[in-house]
This record gives sequence, C-alpha cells and structure tokens, in this order.
Amino acid sequence: MNPTRTNGRSSRTRRNGGRAYGSTAGSGLSSRFGSSVPSRSGTPGRFVGGGRPAPAQGEFAPPRTITPALPAVETFADLALDRRLLAALTAQGVSVPFPIQGATLPNSLAGRDVLGRGRTGSGKTLAFGLSLLARTAGQLAEPRRPLALVLVPTRELAQQVTDALTPYARTVKLRLATVVGGMPIRRQANALRGGVDVVVATPGRLKDLIDRGDCRLDRVSITVLDEADQMADMGFMPQVTALLDQVRPEGQRMLFSATLDRNVDLLVRRYLTDPVVHSVDPSQGAVTTMEHHVLHVHGADKHRLTTEIAAREGRVIMFLNTKHAVDRLTEDLLGCGVRAAALHGGKSQPQRTRTLSQFKTGHVTVLVATNVAARGIHVDHLDLVVNVDPPTDHKDYLHRGGRTARAGESGSVVTLVTANQRRDMTRLMATAGIVPATTQVRSGEEALARITGARAPSGIPVTIAAPPAGQRKRDAASRGRRRPASAARRAGMRRAADAAA
Repeated sequence: MNPTRTNGRSSRTRRNGGRAYGSTAGSGLSSRFGSSVPSRSGTPGRFVGGGRPAPAQGEFAPPRTITPALPAVETFADLALDRRLLAALTAQGVSVPFPIQGATLPNSLAGRDVLGRGRTGSGKTLAFGLSLLARTAGQLAEPRRPLALVLVPTRELAQQVTDALTPYARTVKLRLATVVGGMPIRRQANALRGGVDVVVATPGRLKDLIDRGDCRLDRVSITVLDEADQMADMGFMPQVTALLDQVRPEGQRMLFSATLDRNVDLLVRRYLTDPVVHSVDPSQGAVTTMEHHVLHVHGADKHRLTTEIAAREGRVIMFLNTKHAVDRLTEDLLGCGVRAAALHGGKSQPQRTRTLSQFKTGHVTVLVATNVAARGIHVDHLDLVVNVDPPTDHKDYLHRGGRTARAGESGSVVTLVTANQRRDMTRLMATAGIVPATTQVRSGEEALARITGARAPSGIPVTIAAPPAGQRKRDAASRGRRRPASAARRAGMRRAADAAA
C-alpha cells in the first residue's frame, strides 16, 4: 500500500508554533480528549478508590483536529486492512478492536497523523502497529534504509512491541529488527545491512548505528513514538528530535502514550500535522477495575510485612527505588522460601529477558524491580503491584500500577508508607488524581491478608534454577562468536605462560 499521505499535504514544514489549535474537531475525537483536559487551568481530577474519573490538570492544551476524522469502527473487518492481517488477527484470537484501535485505525490507515492517549494495556501497540504494517506491506527496504520506525524509551518496551507485531509482520512478509542497548551492536548492524523494513528502537542505540553509517532514516515514511513522555523524562528529547529530523518530512507521524503532558508539547507542535486526537482514558491513567491502597506501616515491621505479601498465592511485582535495594530484598525473599527474581538496569539484557520469561511462566512468582519494569512489560492475569518504596513522581506511580488491571482485568496497587513518607505520598496521590483506601496494618494482621493475600513464608530457602543446558551452550556460543580475537589472544597468553613455566 502506498504510504503517501492522503490529507492533501505533500510536504511538511517544521516549526515551533505553527499548528492551528483553535479549530473545532469534526469527529468528536478531539472533544473526547478535551473533556479530560478542559483547559490549562482545569480543576484537579479525582479517582475515589480507583473508580471515578474527573478532569485532569497539568497538561498541555491538546491540539484541535482541523480535518474531520473518520468515524470509529466496531470490528476489524470494517477496516481497509490487508486480508492477511485480518487472518492473523483471527489466528491470534483478536476479534474485537479496543476503543483506541477502533477510533484511530481508520485515520492512521488513511495516512493521518495521530495523537493517542491510552493507559498501558489499552491496545496502543496494535493501534499503531496494524496501520504501520498495512501501509508498509508490499515495499522492500534497501540495505541500511528502513521504511518505518517505532521509537520507544526502554529495551523491555522495544521487545514487547517487537513480540506483539512479529506475527502480523510475518504474514505480510515484512522484516522487523529490534535495535536497543545492552545487546551486541554488530548483530544489529548486520541485520540493518541485510535490509530491514521496520525498526523498533531506543533512541541512543539507533543514534549509535546511524553515527557508524549502519543506518539511514531518509526512506522512513511512517514514524511512531511510543511512550513519548518517558523519553522526555529520561532526557532523550534531543536525540528524539534529531532522529525525527532525519525521516521523510512528508511522512506520517503517530505519537502514543499512557500520559501526555507539557514535556511532549514540543513534539506535538513541531512534528504532528493536523493530527487526529483520541483519548480512551483520563490523563491520570486510573481505571475502575483498579483498586488503590496506601498501607501505613511501621519502619521496624516493614521488611517482615513485605515478605508476607511476597509469600502470597499468585504473582506480584514489587517496586523499589534502587538496584541495591532490589538485590537485597530478592536475596532475603529467596532465603525465606519465596521464588523471587531481580530486574533492574544493572542486569544484562539476556538476564532481564530470562527473568521476565520466568515470571510470565510462573517459575518466578515475585518480580522485584526498579522503574525499569514500570513500562513495556505485559503479564497476563497479574492482579497485584506493590510499591515497597513509594515512587517520587506521580507518573512513575501510574506506570508502575499499569502493570495490573490491563485489558479490562481487575487488580490492586498497594503502596507501603512509613510515618515520614505520608505527607509526600498524600501530595503525590493528589497530583495523580487518586484518592486511595488508607489502612494502618502490621504483619500477620487480617487486614493485610485481606488486601494483599499476605501469608507467612515457608522459611525453606529456594534457588531459582539456571536456564537449560542447551540454552547455556547457545549463550556461550554467541559470546564466543562475538569475541573470537580476544579468545585467541587469551589462548596464546596461556600457551606462552605454560612454555615459560
């Protein structure tokens, strides 16, 4: 399908302030978005007990759609999708589009720019992914020159997007590549040199490959920014804008995120032309199926209480603020008989991937993590997230909590708060627009068990088994292939030492 834009614009002029914001939307999509953010000075919203939405605060005024948007669809069959993609959706058991998919896909398939907000688990990946694949199908990328680009803030989100899109890309014979740090850059460069149609990338590693001459973006016609606000928060904005300046200026742009604030205002004003705007959730990101609990705990009792929650029946993600704290708690839980594993930025990418796989299969029941797990991780039927350390930012709270109550399921977010943290937590909840249920608890109490399923651990130490021998051999073989010269040098040094002896 031809990726040429269908809104009558053959070129795009980049500027800092040049969007017509005052026009009213023709489709109601912008007004739906605007109902959550009536003005820059809107009244703060509230979710009482995680249930009742109200207007948001602290966000940029959303752009107005000038060209009327196409109406939403109720089934995928109503879309102008390649029949192979429709067959793949059926094979994957995806029958009815989520609201964000039904609203944005008719417009993105027509080549319109899209600004979409939906909490994690709302279906954003297929909302942009199906359109990207449908409009790229039938084309063939040249070596080093991909046709479509998805930018994400973290390795985990990049892998999740790749995993979600791969079954559909395969049906339309498109080649995907994941370009992230923490993995061998030579292997990624080789993939690009062989020709890749769609690249899913983190900004830093993609920049490195471009600087090496292994990738050019001048043929990219479709660009997606997923979780753009986190890229801004992580300081990636200069890299993101530099990358966007290299893609085809007349190409299509889609920006999706669970939260949108003034940090991404520059991207919206500079790179989106007459976008269709759609929001399926209020900006705070809470939903009626999610319960929020603040547990007031005593500092001396917090560790024991945390261990009892971890020993519950079923899986749980526990968030802490530092890598050292994650490692220490994981070690303590294993010693108490809880099958726990650590996930943080200090782990290698293969370690992180293996840990996530073990958690998803239930081999590990407690994932102890820093904010590296707050976005880009989808685990089916996860009904509890615990903030052992309260987050310092309301957006971190929302994205940590977004690991549960996904795709219409229910779940609880529990935050452990000591006396000296109460004031800051109250302020954070107000900013997030949430009024949680607050309970004073101690370890062993019925209230703790009722809210979290806490129970006493077995006390019998456990060890998480290493990967199967076959996997270890493959890992070792791949490491050997990456450093043949170093291995030869080490072998030569050993022979020289033996001869000297």
